[in-house]
Amino acid sequence: MFAGKKILVTGPTGQVGFVVAKAFAKDNDLWGAARFSDEKKRIALEEAGVHCVAADFEQGDFSGLPADFDYVLHFGVFRAAGDDFDLDFRNNAEATGRLMSHCRAAKAFFHCSTTAVYQANGHELLTEVSELGDNHRPMMTTYSITKIATEAVVRFAAREFNLPTVIARLCVPYGDNGGWPYYHLLMMKHGQAIALHPDKPCVYSLIHEDDIVGTIPALLGAASVPANIVNWGGGEAVAIEDWTAYLGELTGLTPTLDYTTSGTLESVAIDDSKLRSIAGPLKTQWKDGIRRMVEARHPDWLA
Repeated sequence: MFAGKKILVTGPTGQVGFVVAKAFAKDNDLWGAARFSDEKKRIALEEAGVHCVAADFEQGDFSGLPADFDYVLHFGVFRAAGDDFDLDFRNNAEATGRLMSHCRAAKAFFHCSTTAVYQANGHELLTEVSELGDNHRPMMTTYSITKIATEAVVRFAAREFNLPTVIARLCVPYGDNGGWPYYHLLMMKHGQAIALHPDKPCVYSLIHEDDIVGTIPALLGAASVPANIVNWGGGEAVAIEDWTAYLGELTGLTPTLDYTTSGTLESVAIDDSKLRSIAGPLKTQWKDGIRRMVEARHPDWLA
């Protein structure tokens, strides 16, 4: 961990950015940039010591932010409601380039990308050089392509501004602040079927929020020019079938699984060898993390 640094976190109201901002605000001069449409989230961040600044990502207007940050942790993401690629490119790819220009004096820039940039390939573990593709189109039309475009902008800006950069391709984050397993728990509670791709089991690499926070300093230390790309997920490849079954053990609820190609994603499990070489092994075992998630959010649901 580091302390006494001036850090910018974009997207601090999101699932992951919120946890990261609160964690690093304890010992650093932490600034958060977002639209801040949720006043409750803004208040919670300010109470944690975060300087909240409203920023216009679509216009790339960061004039309200200082330019002397030591580190930038970019978690901000915009998802168009529908298939407006132009809007998504402006809010994500172009906005990220302008942010890197504004913060070009930083010691390192951390860009949170996603394993949604990979071409699905059955149950093969994907490495940082695996084929890219449009694997999220069945669920979110613009998401994968926009994320690939944003990575390209980040790579260019790292070279253009000589800004040490790391691109972390996040798989499935979860923890006390929620995540995909939590949505499945809610669906189980309300008797809703969970739609899964028929190429079963549906396997992903979970990473707990504690490990997300814990690996960031080492990943910043691995920032470079050209940008360093690292898979960001747990070494345990876990099937949705397994984590929903375990949620059932904890709560007494029964998951209903519906295998369909309509609106479902194929498996995306990653090789985390590069991450381990940089940050060491992750510390949270998935069952421990899942139990803690339920205990934190709905302790009364435990059987």
